[in-house]
Amino acid sequence: MLLLGFSAGLPFAMLIGTLNAWLTEAGVSIATIGILSWIGLFGAFRFLWSPAVSWTPPVIGKRLGRRRSWLLVLQIVIATALALVALSRPDSGVLGPLALGAALGAFAFATQDIVIDAWRIEVADQVIPIDLLSTIYQLGYRTAALAGGAGALLLAEVAGWPGVFFIAAVLMGLGVIGTLIAPEPQPTSQAAVARERLGSPRLRLAVLVATLVAWGWAAFMLVNFMITALTTSPAPSAGEFTAEWGPWIVGATVILPAALAGLIVWKGRAATTAEAAAAPKFADTLYDAILAPLVELMGRLGWGALIVLGLILTYRITDGVWGPFAFPFYMGDTGGALGHTKAEVALASKTFGVIMTIVGIALGGWALLVIGRMWSLLIGAVLSASTNLLMMDLALGAPVISPFMKATGLYGLFGVFHIGEPLARLMLAISGENIAGGFAGAAFVAYLSALSNRMFGAVQFAVFISLALLIGTLGRGALGELIEAQGYAAMFVIAAWLGVLAIVFCLIEWVRLSAETRRLARESASTTA
Repeated sequence: MLLLGFSAGLPFAMLIGTLNAWLTEAGVSIATIGILSWIGLFGAFRFLWSPAVSWTPPVIGKRLGRRRSWLLVLQIVIATALALVALSRPDSGVLGPLALGAALGAFAFATQDIVIDAWRIEVADQVIPIDLLSTIYQLGYRTAALAGGAGALLLAEVAGWPGVFFIAAVLMGLGVIGTLIAPEPQPTSQAAVARERLGSPRLRLAVLVATLVAWGWAAFMLVNFMITALTTSPAPSAGEFTAEWGPWIVGATVILPAALAGLIVWKGRAATTAEAAAAPKFADTLYDAILAPLVELMGRLGWGALIVLGLILTYRITDGVWGPFAFPFYMGDTGGALGHTKAEVALASKTFGVIMTIVGIALGGWALLVIGRMWSLLIGAVLSASTNLLMMDLALGAPVISPFMKATGLYGLFGVFHIGEPLARLMLAISGENIAGGFAGAAFVAYLSALSNRMFGAVQFAVFISLALLIGTLGRGALGELIEAQGYAAMFVIAAWLGVLAIVFCLIEWVRLSAETRRLARESASTTA
């Protein structure tokens, strides 16, 4: 799991972050770099092709099995894409090979994430708890982020940028090793999947057609944006596209199908055995891949799905909503911004900050094993909301942090490493923020993994993660205007209040799960009696 986590984190760090540093150093214009930013959309919308990955047969034979064969092929594609990027020469002005390699790699690593998530959910059992697997995965992922971020920047001074990407391609071999030694989960029983075919064949077909139309529109919007980005100057922003169209795409591809799945659950309970039986084979195959995961989820959760949806949408928004404003806050000079240099931010955020995130993940994993999932989820929500106040304090001139660091001697400790007081304050705030984020992230991934059914892990987890990623884009435009009008401190206060919503949903979900546990215990007792 650690090796697979590393395999997932390395291409993301190299293609989404480090590649931009190379392009900037090569003198590539900001507009051109913006064209390549659309590759990040593959990760946000990967749920669109998750059914295909979940149900297609092994692509290189039956010996490895469905999951491992997909992983091996995708890891080879990622390594090839990184090598293709390494062979490109952006300083020559010829960016075709680089764009092809980056796009191929981004699609492949987003698809690899689908397969790894499904594998993790399917192999988890009482011997290897899902909480432990999720934590180990994140530790591997963040270690790769450190290697592909700060490590790559340092290595570029010695080996050059092409050498860095060649080394990254070779390091994908660690993922291949992880794939080869990983156990292949048992394939899902088609009979078990068929039992999710509730409702009449006509209703299932109508819902399937509506879903395919919605997904077709979403695919058209994404492809149209990508073509526009490659053929228009100046290129449109991927961030603006996600902010403007992301909610509509999620509504069409997740919310609408989920509502239709709820309709099937409602109608299907009253359907006769004959009505729920035979339908066109091809239609049933599509239904099993696309809608059955949502039908199973809605049937299992019932009205509790609204609570789960609220928790997913709010849990990470307290951090995600202000993410794009982090570097303007660290490096700007207005509205309470801190005015640090690039080198200082690289040390505080990309190196020290990543290490603190890894510490937070480790603490989160320990908490999951010792105090349980819901306690960990609640503590993570509280920490994520409250640590926004550290950033608020910095934006106000550190009226609390500075006296605290003087009283505790932390200024002197940082001074041993020749770190001045302003940077020391930033590093302290980032340590609190990132430890909280790592802790909450470990708890959240474990919760989502446990929420996913093993039969439908690939699709269900991809939908959960896409919702969590895209919701952070909402409100960023309004936050930008708020920063201009009232400064960064007001933004961090709002982010903290948004975190309170997650705390409330955690408590409600805890009550729901407790009630569900009591109900199942009563049913078990009555059955035994």
